[in-house]
Amino acid sequence: MPGLSEAARSEIRALGARYEQRQSALLPALFVAQREAGWLPPDVLEAVAEALEVPLSEVAAVASFYRLYFLRPPGRHQLLLCTNLACLLNGADRLRAHLEARLGVRPGETTPDGFFTFRTWECLAWCDHAPMMMVDEERYGPLTPELVDEVLARYRAGAGPAGRPAEPAGRPGSASRAAEPGGGAAQGGG
Repeated sequence: MPGLSEAARSEIRALGARYEQRQSALLPALFVAQREAGWLPPDVLEAVAEALEVPLSEVAAVASFYRLYFLRPPGRHQLLLCTNLACLLNGADRLRAHLEARLGVRPGETTPDGFFTFRTWECLAWCDHAPMMMVDEERYGPLTPELVDEVLARYRAGAGPAGRPAEPAGRPGSASRAAEPGGGAAQGGG
């Protein structure tokens, strides 16, 4: 049966069994499906609906409502620029223009080579490093145009977060960044 593996269907059925109303499992079920398929094409949405035994229209409505789900193939890396107040006051608009120029796309679009999907995000919960962005699960900030260029080059070279620069000396809170809520190790720069 197209759409999802039997393992993913089984996981989704188990999620549905946790709730009195199977629709309550839609959000985690869509994450399971997206994790396996990489995005949510129509046959995957149908597989989720079948596994949860809920109408396809409900699955499609939830998947299209939340920005966390991809209804089109995303780029290899997800790049989120924070646009909350702290980031805006520290130059997020200038960095947005810089990212648009460097990537050749606007927020919500994927680069022609499929490498980055660029989106803006209301809050990424790292205000003391504003302006900041995330690439996949790694956080970078406070951003400068030079740091943005360095991060983009690192990912394009395949280095990703493993090639992270050394932590700037004396940066407040730097020792505890990896344990911060929101997951993923943080990234310094400047």
